[in-house]
Amino acid sequence: MNTKKYAKVTELNGVPKLSETLPLATQHVVAMIVGCVTPAIILSGVTGLSSSDQIRLIQASLLISGIATLIQLFPVFKVFGSGLPVIMGASFAHVPLLISLGGQFGMPTVLGAQLAGGVVAILVGLFYRKLSKIFTPIVTGTVVFTIGLSLYPTAINYMAGGTGAADFGSVQNWMIALFTLAIVIFFSYFTKGICKMASILLGIVFGYIASLILGIVSFDSISQAGWFQFTAPLYFGIDFNLTAIISMAIMYIVGSLEIMGDFTSTAGGGLDRKVTPEEMSRGIVGNGFVSIIGSLFGGLPTATFSQNVGIVIMTKVVNKVVLGTAAILIVLAGLIPKFSALLTTIPSCVLGGATVSVFAMIAMTGINLVVKEGLNTRNIAIVGLSVALGIGSTQAVGCFNLFPEWAKTIFGSSPVVIATITSVLLNLILPKDLD
Repeated sequence: MNTKKYAKVTELNGVPKLSETLPLATQHVVAMIVGCVTPAIILSGVTGLSSSDQIRLIQASLLISGIATLIQLFPVFKVFGSGLPVIMGASFAHVPLLISLGGQFGMPTVLGAQLAGGVVAILVGLFYRKLSKIFTPIVTGTVVFTIGLSLYPTAINYMAGGTGAADFGSVQNWMIALFTLAIVIFFSYFTKGICKMASILLGIVFGYIASLILGIVSFDSISQAGWFQFTAPLYFGIDFNLTAIISMAIMYIVGSLEIMGDFTSTAGGGLDRKVTPEEMSRGIVGNGFVSIIGSLFGGLPTATFSQNVGIVIMTKVVNKVVLGTAAILIVLAGLIPKFSALLTTIPSCVLGGATVSVFAMIAMTGINLVVKEGLNTRNIAIVGLSVALGIGSTQAVGCFNLFPEWAKTIFGSSPVVIATITSVLLNLILPKDLD
């Protein structure tokens, strides 16, 4: 990019021309849109929502993501929001727990736990300085690695056609999924610029076209959807379950670790400086505040989107007007049911083929964080034991059968919970001077 010609878009508070702003904002929307709506699509399938309610859930996720982005860019009362150039979206880190709680309790309990989780995130932000000594990079890397691993079965189930589908595991589903994955790989590693950044979207487009040719796409939901719709507060209901709340509270702590990493990367790579403790604290508090709002409207837990952080670092486009325009476009998309309905027509095998690479990158991001800390005896023990207990306990079906129901929900619903607790404890207990 010619930095002199586009000087204003590389300034945090500059006011660039609309002709410069719109394409750069659209690029951010393209990079995040698929990742933002996929958790809603997955959760709606687990909870058995109707087609119209699935559209509402997708709309709410987009709407809340746009609002969350605006709050991060333009802090409210200098309390909520970091002021950093980031894009927020529905968090993939929460997906394993959302699947478990949604299947076991339903949407009202998920949203009730999310509201409580938002309060926990606010507390994490307020006490950031003290908690940062506990959640070290080795703990963060272990948790992120576990999140990636725990998402793999979800991607594979979708590649096979989606659990419960009549054609689950068919050759046709696998061929479409692998074709989609091949497209994603091609654009990710053999192209540059916008094609590289939009590789996930392009994979879905090509996979969708293949699905159309094979006649497995239904447009019924689009014809039934309107052009404008705003989901009323508490439309999905809300219910509070203590065990679900405890599980979600732990996940919000994990999500805060993810945000800390992305804030650090954005400030260092985009603004050429370190993130301040105040920015970190206000950003986490802002995310908790938005999660509380989201729980009332059906918007899922939000987090910074790493792919958009990558765009900021690579292009040096840190301008708040550019990212704010992207946020407005995301909000508008969340108010148009026709758009959300179109997204629900994407076959499961296409989504699986496109997102498996995203989940792989999440896992490898965790590995990268661990490697940076060094593979000494102490770190190997922390990572190895935490991942073994976390992943192993959820794969060994029935290993908590004789536990009370509350314990089964907290420790058996998501491997991330056990991995987080184990890594934090080991990091505090193990001697610092191990080779």
